[in-house]
Amino acid sequence: MRRAVRSPRPASAGRWRSQSAVSRIRRAFALAPHRSQTFKLSTDPLYIDKVRDVVGLCLDPPEKALVLCVDEKSQIQALDRSQPVLPMMPGVPERRSHDYVRAGTTTLFAALEAATGKVIGSLHRRHRAAEFKKFLAELDKEVPAGLQVHLILDNYATHKTPDIKKWLPAHSRFHLHFTPTSASWLNLVERWFAEPTQKKLKRGVHRSVLDEDEARIATSALDDASDLATTYGRDWPEETAPRLVKTLVLKSAARCMRDPEGYTQSRAGDETPTR
Repeated sequence: MRRAVRSPRPASAGRWRSQSAVSRIRRAFALAPHRSQTFKLSTDPLYIDKVRDVVGLCLDPPEKALVLCVDEKSQIQALDRSQPVLPMMPGVPERRSHDYVRAGTTTLFAALEAATGKVIGSLHRRHRAAEFKKFLAELDKEVPAGLQVHLILDNYATHKTPDIKKWLPAHSRFHLHFTPTSASWLNLVERWFAEPTQKKLKRGVHRSVLDEDEARIATSALDDASDLATTYGRDWPEETAPRLVKTLVLKSAARCMRDPEGYTQSRAGDETPTR
């Protein structure tokens, strides 16, 4: 087919191949030229070590310790439609205007307990180091004093500021574990963020992020946490570890063995924090 389109078009036809012929070829070779997907493999030189660290915490957490998957969901928008939403009727889906009015944004900080699926969360106007430190202080109050606290985080710059580094020595029971760069999918809370977005916020109408409406958005994001505990809290035996983790670990290990210098030096000179 490629050779055909590179050759001059037949004088007696407007196309190189008929639509049915192209369809047969596509089906025979399972081709989908209209589709496109994205991907990104981490080039973190410590990728395998970090994956083992993070997955090991979930599979076999230390005794007298709590493992929390922590992140922030920023830019949660309070969107109000320009006209009232029309309800669903027999044969007619729910309809809403294509345009909307932005009524502000808020940021949800969340910590998902890897063992049970329980979520500790709070809302803040912004997502700077100051707000992250406040959230850490909230976790310090929520977690019983006798437990060590292991936090799984991505590489967002807010998590590594001097202010946070000063806070940690004064709270020695907190231990930070970072996912590899460009591999925040390892953090289970990232998947949990999709739940309130899809089930609560996506089809909602919010006129403000202030006062009662802010509380409503907070409730929308957190009131299903107990229901999701059975989904996100699980006792993972080693033989049923996520296939995606195993696959990417093996691929990265193979790449490292093929070109160890290139794999190790691929991030040389790149100091930009990547989540």
